[in-house]
Amino acid sequence: MEYDQLKLDNQLCFRLYTAARLTMGAYHPYLDPLGITYPQYLVLLVLWEQDKQPVNDIAHKLVLETNTVTPLLQRMEKAGLVKRTKGKEDTRQRIVSLTKKGIEMREQAKHIPECLSADIIKNEGSVEEISQMIPTLDKLIEGLKQTNKQLNK
Repeated sequence: MEYDQLKLDNQLCFRLYTAARLTMGAYHPYLDPLGITYPQYLVLLVLWEQDKQPVNDIAHKLVLETNTVTPLLQRMEKAGLVKRTKGKEDTRQRIVSLTKKGIEMREQAKHIPECLSADIIKNEGSVEEISQMIPTLDKLIEGLKQTNKQLNK
């Protein structure tokens, strides 16, 4: 091929996209019985770590725009997992907190990270190898966030 840089096998983006897609798919057997999607699981992880957060903070932690997170939170509210209330200082702000059902789901979900790790290492690699990727991926994510900021100025 005349342009090696355009070969699919030479694309980091393809590997990241594929890994992300397959990772989300691997969660389905664990999340389906709970009746939640992978993005909803991520919101719950944020709130289980610290309840009662503004929508903006949740979006920031998930590296998403608020207009992406808001419909997700609306569906979670309809499912009885979270409630949204007006902020005390700024009534335009929405504070998201877990409901009793959302809090109880934490107990049901506590096994998910270990199960997923076991599934992965059963087929390929080790927990240590996977854990060693995290700092590299964090650097990549931070670099991409900076690039996106510069491109969107």
